[in-house]
Amino acid sequence: MLLAGIDIGTLTCRLLIGRVAGDGRLTEVHSDRRILRLGEGVDRDRLLRPAAVARVVETLRDWRSVINSYHVDAQVAVATSAVRNARNREEFLGRVKQEVGFDVEVISGEEEARRTLLGIRSGLPGGVSSMLGLDIGGGSTEFILDRPSHAPIVHSVEIGVVRLTERLFTSDPPTTDEIQAARELITKEAEQARVMLGEFGGVTLVGTAGSITTLAAMAQKLSTYEPLRIHNYRLSLETIRGLERELLGRTTAQRREMPGLEAGREDVVVAGTLILRGVMETLGFSEGLVSDVGLREGILLDLAVKLLGRNA
Repeated sequence: MLLAGIDIGTLTCRLLIGRVAGDGRLTEVHSDRRILRLGEGVDRDRLLRPAAVARVVETLRDWRSVINSYHVDAQVAVATSAVRNARNREEFLGRVKQEVGFDVEVISGEEEARRTLLGIRSGLPGGVSSMLGLDIGGGSTEFILDRPSHAPIVHSVEIGVVRLTERLFTSDPPTTDEIQAARELITKEAEQARVMLGEFGGVTLVGTAGSITTLAAMAQKLSTYEPLRIHNYRLSLETIRGLERELLGRTTAQRREMPGLEAGREDVVVAGTLILRGVMETLGFSEGLVSDVGLREGILLDLAVKLLGRNA
């Protein structure tokens, strides 16, 4: 089956067109991603801004043409934290339906985690069975504990790189007090996650989404994004601490010159680094595996399973 999936995130929107084989293997045919900041300001007043909505609608219109050109068998579009938290989400969904023709499914943090797990599992190297998935998004962060013979345990917290940046960072670069406030909030949420997850000794930490893939690119000083060098890269806590020091010593404008930093992330990369470091320190991980696959792959795999069940 040739399928198309769109992930409308708080910071980034992603398109994936892929072929799913009978054994569940997913092969990418076409992909695109754009930092559109749909969730700007949502943490403050729970409203999607007209300019942000316009950016997303324009991109979805472009992607509508791309999807049509591939003659896919089915398609799915999902929206995450920004849309599910917005008081004017029905207005947004109605506009997307009217102007672009997409029926967008707004998924909960737990459902987001379930589909992210499908994506992560599809790209894990051999030998990794028990894992703790970490999905640091723009508006929320998901913890996904998955072990053989156990039902997955999912915990979603309402801190993400856009939300944390808008809520706490008013200086450029952030002040010592702002950084301390962020660390305290992250530690509090990570401690709560530890309680919710229970015992998880011996698992591999696997991080997905833009914050950790960007840090993997920065650790390797990549001039252009190279998925094969990002996927399954082992990122140590020591390296993360070093990158954090470099980032905190620079303004947003100065960060743009750092190799590996994706354009458009220069203001939120500090929050992403702080979240990743805080989670690893609180939960006791010295390194994590970086996954270049996640929610957008998971929504296609989930769609394939539903279609196969419907056609059985």
